[in-house]
Amino acid sequence: MRDILTMILAGGRGERLHPLTVHRAKPAVPFGGKYRIIDITLSNCLNSGLRQIAVLTQYKSLSLDRHIRLGWNMVSPTASDFVMSLPPQQRISQDWYRGTADAIYQNINLVEESGASRLLVLSGDHIYKMDYSLMIRQHIERGARATCAVIEVDRADAGRFGVVEKGVDGTIAQFWEKPSDPPSLPSNPSKSLASMGVYLFNIDALIPYLETDAPTETAHDFGKNIIPRMIKDGGVFAYDFVDAPRNDRAHPCYWRDIGTIDAYWEANMDLVAVTPSFSLYDKEWPIFTFQGQYPPAKFVFAQEEESTGRVGVALDSIVCGGCIISGGRVQNSVLSPNVRINSYADVRDCVLLEDVEIGRYAKIRRAIIDKDVTIPPGTTIGYDVEEDQQRFCVTDSGLVVVPKKTRLV
Repeated sequence: MRDILTMILAGGRGERLHPLTVHRAKPAVPFGGKYRIIDITLSNCLNSGLRQIAVLTQYKSLSLDRHIRLGWNMVSPTASDFVMSLPPQQRISQDWYRGTADAIYQNINLVEESGASRLLVLSGDHIYKMDYSLMIRQHIERGARATCAVIEVDRADAGRFGVVEKGVDGTIAQFWEKPSDPPSLPSNPSKSLASMGVYLFNIDALIPYLETDAPTETAHDFGKNIIPRMIKDGGVFAYDFVDAPRNDRAHPCYWRDIGTIDAYWEANMDLVAVTPSFSLYDKEWPIFTFQGQYPPAKFVFAQEEESTGRVGVALDSIVCGGCIISGGRVQNSVLSPNVRINSYADVRDCVLLEDVEIGRYAKIRRAIIDKDVTIPPGTTIGYDVEEDQQRFCVTDSGLVVVPKKTRLV
């Protein structure tokens, strides 16, 4: 794996995730209680044996840069091993990154000087487990110039992705970026074959396409520009995604593009299922992150006069360090570090980020509450859509989002 350079695209604005991305880049959004979204992709890299990783940042990258510096120093920086944050250098022009392909082109000096023969390009905002070494092996065995990881998705959702038509020999015959009428699979009209945004290139084959694309008026995008042009010249293969570490195609594969608030909430809810389809507890495929110095979680029961007492309880939930559930009830929820649930509060189907406090007798349902928010006693959220819309961001499905540092009275 020493001849593989990995570049993770982590500079997107993530506008569909507002207000969670008002103050941070999308890959830096907390996920699963103690993690950031980018931890999933970075963990895939380490578990696959990849040790030369550049994270290309741009938009509101302070928290992302800090997280990489503090949480990913486990890879000792040497000439050949590194995980580094790489903002726009403006070596080639004075522009910011103009697209996914341009982000690589603007760092072409690192690509050429790395000594690697192949470049793995990843997105920093997807949730999945993938052993990239299997894709690399197929790429080499088939003599590919480029390989694109693909997965079957519902045709109704395929318009959000790049869609692929695969030839009988495993090559990609056509590639459509976010088509309005996605083609279906011949074997299943309800499914389409979607690109996962995971690309492997021979560097000597890729560079001419980047150099040709750079001065032209295009989107400077892999899906829209580079991949379709490479397909016309041949040697571009599809790799059928399979879950790591099981690597068994007989089981359904888990891959989530959490580009919207509802998708983000659903991915978090997947984690608290009795048997989660994406498990954080797999010792064969650990998820790494920055470990804050938090005390253990605490659950408080207190007997009170004229009552049966107040019980601190969490059911089917993730509760991180520093949390105190002091006589409240939490169910089917994800609690990030230092969350406090006060007496008689009821929290259901929620994602609560760091340093959130829920006041006594508050009732919260189907909500995402960002960092540093205190919910006053007796507040009700998630039970009256019209009332919620007057105070908060509410999705079409009725999911409520309370932005970071919101002050409620």
